[in-house]
Amino acid sequence: MSERGRMVAATTPLHADVRACLAQRPALPHPGAGATLARWRALAHIAAGDLCVVKVMEAHYDALAILDELDAASPPADRLLAVWAAEPPDARVQFVAQDGAEGRLDGVKAWCSGADLVDAALVTAYQDNERVLVLVELRQPGVARLRSGWHAVGMGRVHSGRVAFDDARASRVGAPGAYLARPGFWHGGAGIAACWFGAAAAIAERLRTHPRIGSDAHAAAHLGAVDIALSAAAAVLRETAALIDTAPAAPHTAAVIRARSLLERVATEVVDRVGRALGPGPLCEDFDHARRCADLTTFIRQSHAERDWTALGEAVARQEAAWTL
Repeated sequence: MSERGRMVAATTPLHADVRACLAQRPALPHPGAGATLARWRALAHIAAGDLCVVKVMEAHYDALAILDELDAASPPADRLLAVWAAEPPDARVQFVAQDGAEGRLDGVKAWCSGADLVDAALVTAYQDNERVLVLVELRQPGVARLRSGWHAVGMGRVHSGRVAFDDARASRVGAPGAYLARPGFWHGGAGIAACWFGAAAAIAERLRTHPRIGSDAHAAAHLGAVDIALSAAAAVLRETAALIDTAPAAPHTAAVIRARSLLERVATEVVDRVGRALGPGPLCEDFDHARRCADLTTFIRQSHAERDWTALGEAVARQEAAWTL
C-alpha cells in the first residue's frame, strides 16, 4: 500500500491470532456490570499468551463498552474495532457534520494501534471547538496508514503509527464531550493494568519453574520478592474491580490510577528480578520469553508515570483518612 493509498487489511501471523481470539471471545462483560473481575481475568489470560494480541483485543472490548455506554449500536460479532484517542498537538482531526450525526473526517491521527488489523475505529476528533467521538470505517477511500515513523521493537507487531483521513465518512457517537465524561473512561483504563498483570505473571512463571530455584538461594529470594509484588498487585486489582462493580456510576479515578501505577511498578520489578535471577540465557534462547519481556517493557510506558503519581498524590492529600484497614 502506498503512503496515501487505501487501507488494506493485514495478512500476518498476528492477524490470524487476533481473529482467532475474536472468534473465541467476541465480547467480554462490560466494566461496572457486575463481572469486572471476570473481564480482567480474561484480559490477563490473553496477555499471558501474547501482549500484541491483547493490545488489539483490549481496545476492541473497550470499544464495545463505549458504544454500549453511549447508547450506540454494537457491530456484528466478526467486526474488529479500535479506539484511537491520543491527542498530541501535532496530530488532530476535524469532524464536519453534514447530516445529523453523519459527516466527514480530515486530518492525521497519531498512535493508531492495530491500524492494519481492525475494521473500524472510534476516533476522538474536534467538531468546531468541541471534542467528539466518531466511528469510521477504515476500508474506504480517504483513509491511509502512514508507514513512516514506526520503529518499535517491543510491541513492534502492532503498528501504532499515524493514520491520515481525507474527507473520510464518519458517524458521531454520543454527544460532544461524552467520551471523557462517562465513568467508563476510567473503568476501561484499569483494564490495561490487568493486561500488564497477565504478562508479568507469565514472565514470573519462567522463574518459578526454573531448576535453579532449588539450588540457588539468590534466585529463590528473587522469586519470593516477585511473589510479594504480584500477590499485592492481584489484591489491588480484585479490590478495584469490586469497587467499580459496587458503584459503577462513579469514575473511581484515584483507585484506577493507583492500580495502573502499581502494576507498572510491579511489571518493571518482575522483568528486572527474573533477569537478575536467571541471567541472559532465557532472553537469548527462549523466544517467547524474550519477546514477552520486550513487549511488556514497551507496553507499560502507556502509563503516564510521574504525572499519574502527581494526580494520585493530590487526590490522597484531600482525604481525611487515606489509609485504613
